[in-house]
Amino acid sequence: MPCPVTLAFTGDQHAHLRSHLFPGDDLEAVAFLLCGMRDGDRRQRLTVREIHEIPYEHCVRRTPTSVTWSPDYIDTILERAAAERLAVIKVHSHPNGYAAFSATDDRSDAQLLPMIQGWVEGELSHGSVVMLPSGQMFGRVMRGGDLTSIDCISVAGDDLHFWYANAGSLELPSFVASHAQAFDEGTIERLQRLSVAVIGASGTGAPTIEQLIRLGVGEIVCVDDDVMEDRNVNRIVNSTMADAVEKRSKVEVAADAAERIGLGTKFIAIKQNLWHPDVVRAVAQCDVVFGCMDTVDGRFLLNLISTFYNIPYFDIGIRLVASDGDIKEVCGTVNYIRPGRSSLVSRDLFSITQVAAAGLARNDPMAHDRQLKDGYIRGFQGRRPAVISVNMLGSSLAVNEFLARLHPYREETNGSYASVTFSLASMEIICDPEEGICSIFSRSVGMGDVRPLLRMMELADKRST
Repeated sequence: MPCPVTLAFTGDQHAHLRSHLFPGDDLEAVAFLLCGMRDGDRRQRLTVREIHEIPYEHCVRRTPTSVTWSPDYIDTILERAAAERLAVIKVHSHPNGYAAFSATDDRSDAQLLPMIQGWVEGELSHGSVVMLPSGQMFGRVMRGGDLTSIDCISVAGDDLHFWYANAGSLELPSFVASHAQAFDEGTIERLQRLSVAVIGASGTGAPTIEQLIRLGVGEIVCVDDDVMEDRNVNRIVNSTMADAVEKRSKVEVAADAAERIGLGTKFIAIKQNLWHPDVVRAVAQCDVVFGCMDTVDGRFLLNLISTFYNIPYFDIGIRLVASDGDIKEVCGTVNYIRPGRSSLVSRDLFSITQVAAAGLARNDPMAHDRQLKDGYIRGFQGRRPAVISVNMLGSSLAVNEFLARLHPYREETNGSYASVTFSLASMEIICDPEEGICSIFSRSVGMGDVRPLLRMMELADKRST
């Protein structure tokens, strides 16, 4: 059975497309998307890379229920798609709000989609999508000669949107009754359908996993290559000293807890380092990513995955400064990363130089130690203090940030909360808005699978197993 197909937009892409498709004249309009892809074992994720609008004046005819244009206008678009092996998606509007494909749409797609398949060689899923005045979208793709629904269309903007082909078809389990009083049934169903990656199963990762399971998230992909030690038990929920004695993997401990809880979450435990191409490919199929790791290079890699595959990314960072029982600072920050906007680098959380130094420490510890000794690397920090109560506060803040974007409820718009920092020393919560675009990451939005993976030679050196 073929994997379900999803289509992923950034918030800016969706807003730009909506402004073109609904210019205010109540007539249909049309555009074409060029999409990258993550052709995975769990789902095929189409990632919007470019939007090509058909100018209104170049349309042969525009009415409230139809739009036609010269096929010659899309020749250059199809040539690009063929040269770079990109999926092609036609998008048009239904200004009257009709929430289904019309007979006119059926006739148009029956002619257009086979033509695109013939032009762009390879097993790519080309398709057709409709946008309604609300911004909601639905669509279908042609696989072989058959049309199948796009399972989910997502938008990673200030707000998170997930529109499903068969929305409303899931039966809500009884355990969600309490939090269903706060969130509507649509939000609860979206949680049930989501695939969420949690990178790191220790300090902030363990309580994040716990919350997501009990909220009813459908699938969790957990990545951590570490094993339990005595010093971990004081902050990993559901762990025991017996786990540390047996040196069980942290992802195995989390998977066992998910099974015992029994709320139906599918748990995919990956005991590998994030810096493996198979792990990157697994994470890139997910709908949302939580970064629960404190390595600079790991957070940089998650920012890349978020950008290449149009995935919203919640990064959790905890900082506890203490010496001989004298606490100087207890704080943490949740950064929400919108693909195509600012990054952890442009927000000055770390520099590319620090990323390179962390990579050297991971791949060649002896060379890293020499450079550190010789003064070429500055500011490298070893193991930091960790306290479960602080980690749980940071984790809770991140999960609530996720919920606020899935089901907006704050007085101000979500754009005001690109980063949220708490300080227990000064008892403050500081929020910063989204500002600017990262020049390093913005060029890679929606690229999908490329060679080498994420354009990083380190990921090309290993072979998929």
